[in-house]
Amino acid sequence: MDATAAIAELRELSTQIETVVVIARDGSLVASSVQDEAASRIAAAARDLAEGADQVRRDLGREALAQLQAATPEGSVFLVVDDHRTAVATTGADPTVGLVFYDLKTLLRQIAEGDGKAADEEQERTDGSA
Repeated sequence: MDATAAIAELRELSTQIETVVVIARDGSLVASSVQDEAASRIAAAARDLAEGADQVRRDLGREALAQLQAATPEGSVFLVVDDHRTAVATTGADPTVGLVFYDLKTLLRQIAEGDGKAADEEQERTDGSA
């Protein structure tokens, strides 16, 4: 599933997630549920948040960052990182933390599966034209 379709599906299913932005490991915007300007600001803030958390992780000698929640009285920001992308979501106050993390991991998995299908289809086209 492509990133835009995966985000649309997530937004239909989740009552807690307000905004979603997916960024590539190089920091480029992949897809978003908000306008480009807002998505770019969220992506930049998420990169800064992840870098700060990753520095703390390194200082403590811990494993690589996989997920992160930053909570305020008004709502939370969630980050989930895989090998290729980071999913960032905002919620209102008091979200069901485990469910939001599950939803974001599912989102990244769906996008990765879509990448695999796209690569398979490209290989089939290449093989068929040879």
